[in-house]
Amino acid sequence: MAKINKTKYAILGMLNIMPGSGYDIKKLCDSSINYFWHENYGHIYPMLKKMEEGGLVTKKVEQTRGNSSRNVYSITDKGRTELENWLMLPVEDSPNRSEFLLKIFLSGNIPLNNILEKIEAMKENCENDLKQYSKIKDAFKAGELKSNKKNLALWESTVTFGKYIEEAKIKWCEETLETFKNL
Repeated sequence: MAKINKTKYAILGMLNIMPGSGYDIKKLCDSSINYFWHENYGHIYPMLKKMEEGGLVTKKVEQTRGNSSRNVYSITDKGRTELENWLMLPVEDSPNRSEFLLKIFLSGNIPLNNILEKIEAMKENCENDLKQYSKIKDAFKAGELKSNKKNLALWESTVTFGKYIEEAKIKWCEETLETFKNL
């Protein structure tokens, strides 16, 4: 089966939440799905052009202050149908790629201190991410995020997943640090 470009569906999903410019889409991705799905401007803008040509989104030019303007995209009925059809498909298994684990695996000739530094840095990053997930969970509990109950439950479940992943990584870091310190 041919590999499907998932950027299209991430963008359609963001536009299904609210219309916006490429910049708005990137900001929404960064503030919502960035902890498990990354998009960048280099993917967003070319995909918006293709989706407009395919009738999945429409573009409206809005004047801003001064002489500049911005393109605001909205999902079309065709785009919404395509998004919903994709959402109904089974999830494709995607390979896990981790530069961190690749470097750990291949570090047989690297000084132990360098390896320990990498693991400590990973643990610190995971602890910071865990704090962010807690803030997001607090925002859910405080009712700061507005949507219907189903969307809120779906969004909260992805945050909980991220929280559990970070907790597992922290545990791995602690156990691995202990193992290497005893070498």
